[in-house]
Amino acid sequence: MAQRSGDRMWAVAAAAGLWGTSALMREPLSAVMPAPSIVFYEHLIIALCLSPWAVPAFRELARSGARTIVAMAVVGGGSSALATTLFTLAFTTGDPITPQVLQKLQPLFAILLAVLLLGERLRPRFALYALPALAGAWLLAFPDPLSVTLGSAKAAALALGAAALWAGGTVLGRLAGTTMAFMHVTTARFCIALPVALAISLATGSSLALDPARIPMLAALALGPGLLALSLYYWGLGRTAASRATLAELAFPLVSALVGVAFLGAEPAWSQWLGGAVVLVSVTAMALSRGSEAPGGVQAPPTEQGAPASPAR
Repeated sequence: MAQRSGDRMWAVAAAAGLWGTSALMREPLSAVMPAPSIVFYEHLIIALCLSPWAVPAFRELARSGARTIVAMAVVGGGSSALATTLFTLAFTTGDPITPQVLQKLQPLFAILLAVLLLGERLRPRFALYALPALAGAWLLAFPDPLSVTLGSAKAAALALGAAALWAGGTVLGRLAGTTMAFMHVTTARFCIALPVALAISLATGSSLALDPARIPMLAALALGPGLLALSLYYWGLGRTAASRATLAELAFPLVSALVGVAFLGAEPAWSQWLGGAVVLVSVTAMALSRGSEAPGGVQAPPTEQGAPASPAR
């Protein structure tokens, strides 16, 4: 009874809802700023907020061994800086709903990576969920699923690339979390990502000139769907069963769809609505089925807050 009274499913849902609002800032910013520049300033703001934990975080990282250092380098450079850049680029070539709903495929990538990197076993019924989810993703990504254009394929590929990198961050972050506290994993992630985001901006020739008028929207993007949502998510997840958290996370694609239709002028085709529904049902059913199984592979010890030690996004 005490566990139920302390349930924080509402916090997980609130965090997922905040993720769904990111298009309100990311889509208009991507119309006036290069995607790598948006991601750089997004990480700069978050890294500044986490700077009080930077020194202890890197001290703990240095003591954690080469495997953890490599894992955090991949999480920061790939799963944070590069993935967010790909995700932001998807808004410049597609509609504001599809990139976000396609992120619900992250569990598929995470399970496959856990099999490859953490030695977890892939159960035979995985295909029963994966194949419908992939079919739904195809319907969702392309307004005319039988006539795929280069532009729509590019947007889908960018969004799926981001989902795969974020899934990799979940798996490698879990590995890092066996030797580091959650707050230190989070801090190291964004501090490592910051110079990588700068390098991506410079390598792509993206201007870092910043119009002061963009600062409030950049701050809202970094602090709302970014830092606040991530912190709220893990605070809530510490006292929310995996099956209930999965249901709460449906707030992400639902809010994304509402925001896109109501505020950003998106008009999904009926087949895209169908595809989105198939993705949500398939991935949710898969997560619910796994929620009753004993976890395998590398698992982080509980932190003071009881939260997992890896940022999911």
